[in-house]
Amino acid sequence: MTKADLSKTPRDVAAMFDGVARGYDRTNAVLSVGNAALWRIATVRAVDPQPGERILDIAAGTGTSSIALAKTGATVVALDFSQGMVEEGRRRHPHLHFVHGDAEKLPFADGEFDAVTISFGLRNVQQPEVALAEMHRVLKPGGRVVICEFSRPPLGFLRAGYHAYLRHVMPVIAGAASSNPTAYTYLFESIRHWPEQTILSQWLRTAGFGRVGYRNLSWGVVALHRGLRPSAALAP
Repeated sequence: MTKADLSKTPRDVAAMFDGVARGYDRTNAVLSVGNAALWRIATVRAVDPQPGERILDIAAGTGTSSIALAKTGATVVALDFSQGMVEEGRRRHPHLHFVHGDAEKLPFADGEFDAVTISFGLRNVQQPEVALAEMHRVLKPGGRVVICEFSRPPLGFLRAGYHAYLRHVMPVIAGAASSNPTAYTYLFESIRHWPEQTILSQWLRTAGFGRVGYRNLSWGVVALHRGLRPSAALAP
């Protein structure tokens, strides 16, 4: 069984996602009780992709979010650490540009993108703060970052109910819906270990982002974080 903590090894995480690539999107829709689509819509609105912009979607999986971003006319690069996810994404979306790569060592030049986004993938990075610094590096001055990630509901009774769902209900659903239920043990534990919203906001500031903020979705089960790479046109 895959044990989740903040010292996870990249190779093990990649192999885990390789094994669930084909049914990943279907299982997510079931486990999120349909909310995954709503979170994706909120993320795309926050990124606000414009025609002609170049956007990097990290931990893109099979490209579900990337396709939504590309519908606006932006040029989207879908990057994932799992070769299995990249192969499945290329099979489903042959016209989308997929790259197999590491969020901690992005294979792109400085200042290459107008926007960078990552949804439900920062938890799976061994060194999240290194990945945030890489996002800052590949953004153009004035470029924006949007992170959609599981978080901690601020209200105690909601947090308790959510953790009960993670511990007792989700394993049963994953057992029925997923081809690899063991992999979802990692999902449950990684969510429980992930820090609260204010800590991720501080990581963004440390990485050099300005105008950092977040808003809770689904009562704080998920949080949408945003920031800008400062430029001469952006006063401190």
